Amino acid sequence: MPRKLTRKKLITKLDTIFSKYIRLRDADQNGYCRCVTCGERYHWKKIQAGHFISRKHYATRWDENNVHAQCVACNVFRAGEQYKYSLYLGNDTSLDLLTKSKQSVKFMDFELEEMCKIYNEKIESFDSFEGL
Repeated sequence: MPRKLTRKKLITKLDTIFSKYIRLRDADQNGYCRCVTCGERYHWKKIQAGHFISRKHYATRWDENNVHAQCVACNVFRAGEQYKYSLYLGNDTSLDLLTKSKQSVKFMDFELEEMCKIYNEKIESFDSFEGL
């Protein structure tokens, strides 16, 4: 029987799976994504899953509306370009995510495991990309 992952490792696993899903979701048929804040194109393996609301807010950490393909320059070196990101999302979605992020949420380990399973299944649906 495999050992159960620690909570920290389970969260890291889900972050990795979710990031891959977001980048594949946002990629075109050739595997390229457009950064939501600067518009530059990158292969899905060379771009990040940027969060509009910081990952520290668990209520929105794995919300698909809160995370989109974003280049390293915008996501890391320009601190996420939150204003430009909000323009991309639109006022209603930005405000909804901000409100949701204020909620106190604690996922149980089984819920994190279930999300890992769900996003792994979603990743498998992207069979058109080479080198998954």
